[in-house]
Amino acid sequence: MIPLSHGKSSEMNLNAKLTILEQMVDIYDRFIGEFDLACEKYCAHCCTANVTMTTLEGYRIITHLEKAGDMHCLETIARQSHPDRFKPRVSINRMADICARDGDPPEEQMDPSAGPCPVLADDACSLYGVRPFGCRCMVSARNCGQTGFADMDPFILTVNDVFLQHLEHIDAQGFSGNFSDVMQFLDSEKNRQAYTAGQLGPPPAGLVANQPVFVLMIPPEHRDRIQPWLKQIRSIQV
Repeated sequence: MIPLSHGKSSEMNLNAKLTILEQMVDIYDRFIGEFDLACEKYCAHCCTANVTMTTLEGYRIITHLEKAGDMHCLETIARQSHPDRFKPRVSINRMADICARDGDPPEEQMDPSAGPCPVLADDACSLYGVRPFGCRCMVSARNCGQTGFADMDPFILTVNDVFLQHLEHIDAQGFSGNFSDVMQFLDSEKNRQAYTAGQLGPPPAGLVANQPVFVLMIPPEHRDRIQPWLKQIRSIQV
């Protein structure tokens, strides 16, 4: 693991954070474009009800829905949310913090049979362009439908963790949780206003508090290889 200073994520306004998010997506797309992957349209084996994301990603989706006049999508999400969907007990940065201090992280339980994502229709994502990073980074070198699992290069896993940690870092004053829970939280105009103003209180049931990065989860064998991508993330300008 590599230490990272906390920076001043709490001092950035929401527009700046959204700009950083967009640039991070661009960087990641360039990174993943270097790999030969089996992922293609209508390949939806990984599009499950267990995807998690930050409130920043959720707000980006809300903004997209407002511009598209498609806010009724939130009703679909609420109606089709699986009762046994995965709900994390801690965020990824909190998990890294606990592990770095030789603590015992809480056991996370996930039901792989929780069903498809509530916005999946005919094996296509209705929010594909603004999908959460948890969806974007779920890739495989072989068709998951044929193998039953994602065949992912270990370096991709490391880069995924680093991007997820940075996303939480810039949304350190927000929450993380299941896609459905974050979207239902932001469905409330009152909650959106509190989030926009940076005045969220304690996380409600089903969501967890974000925190800045304490350490990055990078194994020794990947530290040199990941440096160019870390440099790109840290050079983002707003």
